[in-house]
Amino acid sequence: MVAVKGEPTLIGSVQRALRLLEAVGGYSTGATAKQLARSADLPLPTTYHLLRTLAHEGYLRRVEGVYIHGPAIGNLGRSREQQEQRHAIRRRLAALRDELGAPVYFATFQDGELAVLDVAETSALPAVHEWADFRRTAHAHALGQCLLGQLDQEGRKDYLSRYRPESLTRRTLSAPALFRRFEQHQPGRPVLELQEYLAGTVCAAVPVALGGSVGTVGLSIPAVQAERLPGLAEQLNRRVGTGLSSPFFTI
Repeated sequence: MVAVKGEPTLIGSVQRALRLLEAVGGYSTGATAKQLARSADLPLPTTYHLLRTLAHEGYLRRVEGVYIHGPAIGNLGRSREQQEQRHAIRRRLAALRDELGAPVYFATFQDGELAVLDVAETSALPAVHEWADFRRTAHAHALGQCLLGQLDQEGRKDYLSRYRPESLTRRTLSAPALFRRFEQHQPGRPVLELQEYLAGTVCAAVPVALGGSVGTVGLSIPAVQAERLPGLAEQLNRRVGTGLSSPFFTI
């Protein structure tokens, strides 16, 4: 993905702040700035600056020389249990990546919007270059098609009326062809996408159960390895196709 000028600094600051919030959660009775700097592997001056900012915004509180989570932390939905669940999912995605030899993606569809929640990649197994916003192009990639396929017809029409399908490559499906694919697709089976989002890349995704919402786990590989895709899709489906409640993806 192409970085916007100035973006790395902003993203880096956010990442460091999140590391501090997570570090605070590791201490049941609070922690000092020095303890948090060590836990988050941050320079002490940077830690002091971020702690002051987080305390000012209500995400942390300083009580008798130690920092604890503040009232605003609940707005982030980052309770300690949720953090542990997130880390558990991340570990399982990384294990899938290593097992399949491909980058792995986890996405959901809630309140009419697609969100890619996590990606497990390495320098040797890089994720797809998001040249067109994943959120607005669900019609063209495996993650989006898998999520849309789990919605009812009205839900699909609602999304596609707000984000009208555009031709991203010569293989991108039109809306009528996409709806025919949904009608013909067997529920619970992997979705295969062959260079519909990005020329030179093929993808697969499988549905996962997420309680009141729909989810998917997918993978991508270079098109020159397309013969691997059906087998990888079946392997992925065996591992997580029964949802996050499956033995492999239990959180």
